[in-house]
Amino acid sequence: MRRVPTSVREPAAPERETTAAAWLALGAIVALAAALRFATLDTQSVWFDEAATWDLVRGSFGQMLHGVAHGESTPPLFYALEWVWTRAFGDGEAGLRSLPALVGLLTVPVAYAIGRRAGRGRVAVGLAAAALVAVNPLLVWYSQEARSYALAVLLSALALAFLMRAQDDRRQRVLAGWALAATLALATHYFTAFALAPQAAWLLWRHPRRRAALAAVGALAVAAAALLPLLLAQSGNPYDIAGTSLAVRLVQVPKQFLLGYRGPLALPLGVLGALLVLGAAWLLVRRTPRAARALLLAGIGVAGVALPLLTALVGEDYLNTRNVLPALIPLLTALAVGCAASDRPRLGAGLLAALCAISLAIVVAVDADAGYQRPDWRGLARALGAAGGPRALVVAPANGELALRYYRPAIGTMGAAGTAVREVDVIAVAGSRDPGAAPRIPPLVGTALAAPGFGAPQRSATSTYELLRFRAVGAAPVPVSPNPLGAVRFGQAPPSVDVLPAGR
Repeated sequence: MRRVPTSVREPAAPERETTAAAWLALGAIVALAAALRFATLDTQSVWFDEAATWDLVRGSFGQMLHGVAHGESTPPLFYALEWVWTRAFGDGEAGLRSLPALVGLLTVPVAYAIGRRAGRGRVAVGLAAAALVAVNPLLVWYSQEARSYALAVLLSALALAFLMRAQDDRRQRVLAGWALAATLALATHYFTAFALAPQAAWLLWRHPRRRAALAAVGALAVAAAALLPLLLAQSGNPYDIAGTSLAVRLVQVPKQFLLGYRGPLALPLGVLGALLVLGAAWLLVRRTPRAARALLLAGIGVAGVALPLLTALVGEDYLNTRNVLPALIPLLTALAVGCAASDRPRLGAGLLAALCAISLAIVVAVDADAGYQRPDWRGLARALGAAGGPRALVVAPANGELALRYYRPAIGTMGAAGTAVREVDVIAVAGSRDPGAAPRIPPLVGTALAAPGFGAPQRSATSTYELLRFRAVGAAPVPVSPNPLGAVRFGQAPPSVDVLPAGR
């Protein structure tokens, strides 16, 4: 029998056979992850970023590609998949979000594979990693958002799974799998480069088949070069990094990695969660034998946050939680090794159970309480009701007009000449570019409209929006134009001025 060269053969590892009980446990975790992601897909309102996705994918494929190049700051892979997906499942709330929910669900078994490799074949480590990913509030949040982040996380995690396999299996096809997954991740979101760069560095530094590793990293470099013209074309597109200081955003990353954007008892749960994480990290560093692979994962996760911090310090500031989201998978998997592979199994199991319980409680609370959710453009669209004549809408923030248009497609932009209306609805919605902060409704100043002929307003408000409704004093419609209406100030940029036809 021909002997397989040692450099190619997968060496004997402490790979333990997966039992039926282990498969059942993984199936239960995946089922829980599916319930958390799919059962409440339409609980929250579509917000501006998701409405931008809807606006892109509702046209032709060519229009979608043109819109990505001229209005987005990411590559087109997610939007191309979403364009196809919505043709099959529709562009309602559940239809738009079901693709991210599916890829978010697939991340759970990928985390199991990463964890098992990091734990040198221990099924318990794989299950622990899958459980942490299944219930993580931030990962559930982005599994229910029609944007590219969930797909970026999945593909980055898939590349990481190939990297972990490459430590045991030196065949070229494993490196080819890494190169393909990494290329697709980069074609989904440019900032996956922060998580892919340390993986590429490890391959070049440590993989024994240097030429094969160089070819794999070279393939990713070629893909990056191919995306460069699109990146340059998109460089002028507006990009928001949450409007807070670098120090605040840096502190937000670990908090939001652990607890998500918003939830109950943020301070006590944050302190408790931090203590649990420190306990798992102590088990990993001090009480876990043969933890080199888990420490590699931790290093990749830390590098995924440190690299954008370094770019911010030199003037290219893109640091916020969603842009470093792929770093969360290696960090959670490293914690799973500490919880499930240390010489203190009972303590590790307790830490794991407590971390999962906190995450699950937050996910349930977000689903149950609108105060923890995205701005309620759906509720506002309902509150507008129907009217007997055309209405003018003054909407702040101006970019939220697209989210309102998702629910009220008849809305049109008011022309410069204006129109005659019997009602003006002045709307302020909590800032829709910052889902991680508490609702901040821009103040509506004054109870008199900057146009004569309208009476005192009727006011309605919730935790995420405020509506002032001005009706004409007489029976006849009152001519209005965008300039005086847009002069209404909200403590921010001027609002959009739109028209909603009668009965709509």
